[in-house]
Order: sequence, then structure tokens, then C-alpha cells
Amino acid sequence: MSGLPMVPAGGNLAEAASPVDLARTAKDLARRHGFDLAGITPPDHHSAYRRYREWIAEGYAGKMEYLIRRPEVREDLRRVWPETRSALVVAMRYRPQEGPEKQSPAKEYPSGKIARYAHGGDYHKFIKKRLIRVLRSLKEIDPSIEGRSYVDTGPILERDLAVRCGLGWAGKNSLLLSRELGSYFFIGALLLNRDLSCDPPMEKDHCGTCTQCITDCPTGAIVAPNVVDSRRCISYLTIELRGPIPRELRPLVGNLIFGCDICQEVCPWNEGAPVAVEPRFAPRRGTSELYLHELILLGENEFRDRFKGTPVMRSRYGGFLRNVAVAIGNAGGEASLYPLARALRHSEPLVRGHAAWALGRIGSRGRLERFRRILEARLYSEQDEWVQEEIELALGEMLGSWNPSPEAVK
Repeated sequence: MSGLPMVPAGGNLAEAASPVDLARTAKDLARRHGFDLAGITPPDHHSAYRRYREWIAEGYAGKMEYLIRRPEVREDLRRVWPETRSALVVAMRYRPQEGPEKQSPAKEYPSGKIARYAHGGDYHKFIKKRLIRVLRSLKEIDPSIEGRSYVDTGPILERDLAVRCGLGWAGKNSLLLSRELGSYFFIGALLLNRDLSCDPPMEKDHCGTCTQCITDCPTGAIVAPNVVDSRRCISYLTIELRGPIPRELRPLVGNLIFGCDICQEVCPWNEGAPVAVEPRFAPRRGTSELYLHELILLGENEFRDRFKGTPVMRSRYGGFLRNVAVAIGNAGGEASLYPLARALRHSEPLVRGHAAWALGRIGSRGRLERFRRILEARLYSEQDEWVQEEIELALGEMLGSWNPSPEAVK
């Protein structure tokens, strides 16, 4: 297997194989188990840890407490697992096959969009299982080899690990970029209790002078090259944020209802990025026909049935309907009255408040009297103070747009 010497009788691989042999074998096994890229890196993080501490100190992590909790653990992989001597870092592409663009039945029935990675099955467990298979194959060669696998679920700076073993470089949008795969790929890490020969880091930044991702970000979330303020990022707003989306950012979300690919779509390195070969990442019906008026009326069980096994479940039911309400406010028209009026009576205040905003936004654009009457009627019966405030603000903005000040007319 990749030139690896046989384990001597009564001995083990550690006595027979060099760190170079073992590293070559680990990477070969990773490719045999479906990974597109694989590299080996040492357990310490050096400068990346300092940048991470600066990032959380600026508050850019928003309300993602899991990124802030016990930050010192991320300084060295040995703090995650004391036995760590090296890490196998892998990448698997997920870009779905491009098909004909799905259109709503008519213009007045708008569609939503979700990030490409969420069109298929959830990658966390899948990639972790593949890493465990790699570990088992290594243990068949030497039973004393142990490891721990991580895929976005532990205090691991995966992107830095990938850069340090040459899989790619950190782009201006903060994502890992590869000359072979673009940025449409998942990263995983297998910590090992063996000193494997490490690969050289990717030292060149191939973004050059391109700033397309920065200029095209609708919310201005990329505040500096390689620095993203999560509090303004659409992916954070529609997935990680559990409360209301800030009012000033709602119009900028457009029709995105789970995640965002804009900074990847405009990246030149993704123009020829290969599509996924893993069937698990192929689009499912529930993630390809996203008619907003239908989605806003989903019950919780219907939501679970439709998106079970996909990353969309991470937004949770109320958060997902919140996102859909905002998208309807941005893309909907007069036909949105009925679904939004239904959402205005939803059991979750988070949904009702964003439905009120959407009614006010559409009503302001179209001078729709019926939208105003729906909001006023709900205001008298609403018990939640935050939702009451959202209704009042929506009514105020609607009436303000209908009766512009003399200065505005001039």
C-alpha cells in the first residue's frame, strides 16, 4: 500500500515505517475514501491563533458563543487531544451539477435561494464517517494508531490547518481557496498520535489584486481582506443568528433564505470549479423548488419532513420562516398578502415580527391599503411587545412613504 513496508513479526508499523511512508499512506487512504485533497500538518497554529483572538476581540463572532468559549484551546491541537502529534487534513468538493434555473409559476410568486452546500445531505456526519474509515484502515496496518476526527464540530481552526499543509490559501472572503477546487468544498481533520512527515504550507496568495468578493458583498460584511464581520454576513444572519435580523440589513438579504454564495459566485477561481461526484451532495427536491409563499405556510412537521438530513435544519423552524418572511418582503408583491397575513398569526413571535416587516415593506412599495389594514388589525390583538413594535414601525414606514414630506417632493 503506497510502498509501505510490511509490519515485522512481533513488531508494529512504528518500528518499520518512516514518517514519510506513513504520511504517504494516510493521504493515499484519504483519496481512496473519496477525498479530493489531503495533506499533513503539525499540531500548533502559530500566527493563525493570534488572528483568531483579534477577530473575536473585535466582536466579529457575533452571538456564536461556541467560537468564543475557551479560546485558548484553539492555540494547539494538543489542547484538543493531548495525544496529537500530527493532523491529516482533507477536502471534499460539493458543488452541485448546474441545471436549468427553477422559476416560480408566475412573477408574483417569488422564489428563494439557499447556499449550494445545503442542497444535498448534511456533510458533518458523512465526512466524519469517511475520516473514521481512514483511521480504521490505518489501524489495520498498525493497531496502536489512534485518532480523533473533526468536521466543524470542535475547537479546530480547520482553514489554517489546510493552508499550513498546502491545500489552499485564505481568500479575501476568508474562505479557503484551491487552484483545483475553487472554494466549493468541505474541510475535515483527523488528529493522529503519530509524527507524520508534514507537507509544505501554501505561502502564495493567488487572489492577487482581485477584490470582487469585497465589492459584491451586499451587506459589506468583508470589512478587510480576509476579515469577515459575521454580524453583517448573510450566512450568519440566516443560519446562526437566533433572534431578529437587524432591520437595516433585512433589505440587503434579498431572497436568500439559508446561507449565501455571493462571495463565491463572483470569485474567478470558481468559474471552472469541478462539480461533486458524491451522490449525497446532489440536490434534493425539497431544496430546489423554493417557492416562498409555500414555504412561509409550512408547519413544523412539514418543515422537518422536507429538510430532514440537510444543513437547512440548522436554522431551526422559526428561524427559517423568519428568513422566508424577509425574502418575501424583498421579492414579493400584492399576491403575498394572504401568506404574510397567515404568518402574522404564527405561534412564534420571531415569525410574526418579520411578517409584519414584510407586509410594511411591500405595502410601502405598492401603496397597498389592504396591507395597512391587516397590520392595524393585528396590532390590537398582539401581546408580544417586540412584535407590537415591529407592526408600529411597519405602519409608520408605510404611511411615511405614502405621504412624503414637502422636502422629499422637492
